[in-house]
Amino acid sequence: MIKVCFVTGGRMDYGHLYKVMKEINESPKFELQIIATCMHLSPEFGLTFQRIKDDGFKINKKVECLLSSDTPSAVAKSVGIACISFSDAFMDLNPDLIVLMGDRYEILAASQVALLMKIRIAHISGGDTTEGAYDESIRHSITKMSHLHFVTNIDAYKRVIQLGENPKYIFNVGSPTIDYILDTPMIRKEELAQKLEFKMKKVNIIFTYHPVTLNPEKNKNDLMIILNALSDLGSDVGILITKANADDGGRILNHEIDHFTSKHKNAKSYDALGQYLYYNCINIFDCVVGNSSSGLFEVPSFKKPTVNIGDRQKGRIKSNSVIDCAVNKKEILKAISRALSMNCDNIVNPYGEGKSATKIVSLLETIDIKKISLQKHFYS
Repeated sequence: MIKVCFVTGGRMDYGHLYKVMKEINESPKFELQIIATCMHLSPEFGLTFQRIKDDGFKINKKVECLLSSDTPSAVAKSVGIACISFSDAFMDLNPDLIVLMGDRYEILAASQVALLMKIRIAHISGGDTTEGAYDESIRHSITKMSHLHFVTNIDAYKRVIQLGENPKYIFNVGSPTIDYILDTPMIRKEELAQKLEFKMKKVNIIFTYHPVTLNPEKNKNDLMIILNALSDLGSDVGILITKANADDGGRILNHEIDHFTSKHKNAKSYDALGQYLYYNCINIFDCVVGNSSSGLFEVPSFKKPTVNIGDRQKGRIKSNSVIDCAVNKKEILKAISRALSMNCDNIVNPYGEGKSATKIVSLLETIDIKKISLQKHFYS
């Protein structure tokens, strides 16, 4: 059996990987291996590795790498610690293929180690652009270390070719997170409110704001402008907040979010909801606000509007349900008002309509992975 090892660092990539992992696990050709790392193992971010186990998966290795500080220096040290730990994990598991998703720094560490240990890499979601974060450089770096590329849209497909990758190994499969959405059972509003211990209002929004890593000095100030705008929505609007991730500056943002919710009875924050509750929130709530990629990848599949604030997602393709606005109180309130009056029934998600995981696994079953050359050539 071909040993296929998935590396997942937190809630943001696990939702994308879940269905692919499930189908790999069910394939007679493959042996599934899972390494949980970074935010999955942190109490501060909800110990979300437990959700992987609750889904019926075995975690083969846990790689601790996240330092308690979130300064740029601490993030760089976390990458170093991750590299040391991944080398031991890969040596023990001896995988034939590493599957990586996206553009986070712990995933960069895994790709570096796999490259040096001569392990082939399959990368999901390469070729996208996010001009407001250093994720942009990380994503393209992982692409150059990878041997198989499963992209989510045609623009990304063209960019990966532009990076010199052979089209023979680039596959436009859409986003596998949509598969997870389609498999998630939806519950009634009353049941969701009870599970969340959240008092629903006539209008309810979801808010998530992650650090903009290329402009860290503005993160706190920008968040305060946005929270001030949300405050002006009034107590008749329910605000559910999912906290920032472990990028540098994230803890400062989460501290301000806690202060905001302590002063506003109509708002409540969560370290991590998990896909089941989060997708049910999107399904029932009226709109999504912030700068998370979820507003672009996932929310359009629910026929709901997204208010995308700032530059963190700049460059990504977007559906017509996504409203871009600057970090400006007046613009934010105007964008939210517009979103709440939108009809999104005919919205098409540019990242596909599902079955991406089946496409990925079917392709892997037909490719002789061990015969893919480790020696890569620039495709001109």
